[in-house]
Amino acid sequence: MMAELGLAALWLAAALAGLQLVAGSLGLTQRGAAMGGAARPVAIVQGLLALLSFACLIYVFSVSDLSVKLVALNSHSMKPLVFKIAGAWGNHEGSMLLWVTVMGMAGGFVALVERRLPERTMLATLAGQAFVSLGFYAFLLLASNPFERLSPAPAEGNGLNPLLQDLGLAFHPPTLYLGYVGLSIAFSFAIGALVTREVGPAFARAMRPWVLGAWIFLTVGITAGSYWAYYELGWGGWWFWDPVENASLMPWLAATALLHSCSVLASRNALRAWTIMLGVVAFSMSMIGTFLVRSGILTSVHAFAVDPQRGTFILALLAIYIGGALTLFGLRASTVTEGERFTMVSREGALVVNNVMLSAILGIVLFGTLYPLVAETMGAKVSVGPPYFNPMSALFALPMLVVLAVGPLLRWRRDTFARVGRGMVIPAMLVAAGVIAVALIGGVALLPFLGLAMALGLAWASLLPLKGRNLRRTPLPIWGMVVAHFGIAVALFGMSSESAFSVEKLVAVKIGEITQVGPWGVKLDTVEPVAGPNWTALEARLLVRYGADGKVTRMLPQSRSFWTPVQQTSESALLTRWNGQLYAVLGGEAPAIAGAKEDGRWQLRLWWKPFVPMIWLGGLMIALGGALALAGHVLADLRRRIARGKIAYRRERQGR
Repeated sequence: MMAELGLAALWLAAALAGLQLVAGSLGLTQRGAAMGGAARPVAIVQGLLALLSFACLIYVFSVSDLSVKLVALNSHSMKPLVFKIAGAWGNHEGSMLLWVTVMGMAGGFVALVERRLPERTMLATLAGQAFVSLGFYAFLLLASNPFERLSPAPAEGNGLNPLLQDLGLAFHPPTLYLGYVGLSIAFSFAIGALVTREVGPAFARAMRPWVLGAWIFLTVGITAGSYWAYYELGWGGWWFWDPVENASLMPWLAATALLHSCSVLASRNALRAWTIMLGVVAFSMSMIGTFLVRSGILTSVHAFAVDPQRGTFILALLAIYIGGALTLFGLRASTVTEGERFTMVSREGALVVNNVMLSAILGIVLFGTLYPLVAETMGAKVSVGPPYFNPMSALFALPMLVVLAVGPLLRWRRDTFARVGRGMVIPAMLVAAGVIAVALIGGVALLPFLGLAMALGLAWASLLPLKGRNLRRTPLPIWGMVVAHFGIAVALFGMSSESAFSVEKLVAVKIGEITQVGPWGVKLDTVEPVAGPNWTALEARLLVRYGADGKVTRMLPQSRSFWTPVQQTSESALLTRWNGQLYAVLGGEAPAIAGAKEDGRWQLRLWWKPFVPMIWLGGLMIALGGALALAGHVLADLRRRIARGKIAYRRERQGR
């Protein structure tokens, strides 16, 4: 029953998306102006129906309704409830339903609360959102039906990939999708502004909170995904430049550039064409990522196993939406006026430089992600990894960090470096001190060396916009900028420290034997079998001590064996201190040495990673900075609305 309800709600939502497209489009004409009034309520109902459909899918997963094919293929009655629910989006069809749900809810929310855009631009925006939604509804209903039935229903399901049976699945995909798909609003805003030729500060002020909201969720999603992969895969790394990881990084880079461009347009009426173009590019990167993940052309632990026919469908959508948007931009770009002028030595100039650097890094990541795929179609196997991505990205990231430190201190329109030079003395001294300190330590590669030095200077420089201000009266967007930029410095310090000072040790030890990794002494105490709800495991008890006088602490890494589906995984154990993290993975029993009757050695992989938690702490601080800025803009807009309401009320009373 719930499956039929979910499918019916999905078809109705798709039909309403078509009606929304028609109403919004006709509302732009004189004859169909009356139809325009239907666009907002239709968008709201469409979003609610998509949400109802997704709620039905969660229900059939939670009760293990094995007559639904998707449940039978991706769930099992013995799974804990949280993984049953999370399994609803841990597959291709379910995640695509989450995609269209977020898109529908985003459009409905815009229709419900957005009142700053001119009505014609609002109608064009809702029509654009409906046009994009229609393609994904068609893809879901015609090629990826999540409510397809099985007859007869199997006695038991296949279960969920054990790597996904983690709380990370309950948190990472929803937050990532809220950002990933939330950028569709930026795309629709850009299309709406191009259609009506209304690009200006009012448009940017209306667009900015939606971009900022999507960017916050995307930041949290990427940070959570990085940490999930770090502890779950047992590889000991926090970023692998995997193509699917890049698929989420690329829209984040574009959205970051768009966010700063929006601020310039909203505050100074400049960068009009640049803002529109970035609005198109940001969501285009999301769609390219969707194609990469779901086309079947990638071999990745993160990718969905999807047949090429579905990939062709997505490729067609990608060509229609990106090609259509770029064509519209080309036709209307000449009508988007340049806006106010500024000198390069100004805050606008600094933001332009940083946007160019972000765009260059985006280009590098896009090329490095797509090049192996293009080469493979021509019969060549090419691997592109950290040796390409790290130095090429650093060529633009390091200058960007310098501008990031100086830019917030510059004035709008026109300024001089001489005026801000005094404020940069201490950051420059900290960079120099960092260079000297790391040089004395020795043995540090160039990029981590520069990263450590830059992080110290940037941390101090990020606080300088607060100098001379009354902190209680400082606007929330300023606090948001400071916290986000300080978070970048924190994350950069964590990345550089992990790269520069990590110690790895792979050993085979007997019970009771002690091994040393960095400052830690690690003793293998026991290895015992344990059982979970749908797995069994060998669990090692490690007794670890920091230094000679540290307190003994227990760590419990596991080697798990799942029976539905049959798969073995490594569950790492983490021990976090203020100055780093000890990471332990249990391998199998080591083979006996030739000639020995019994060996009894167990393989352990150990890492000591100085300051690595600062990577994720920095990521959360960046997102927190965005949240503070968003709250500031929303409150300021609310105060303006209240003030306008009071003025209108007074005029009405005076008129009486």
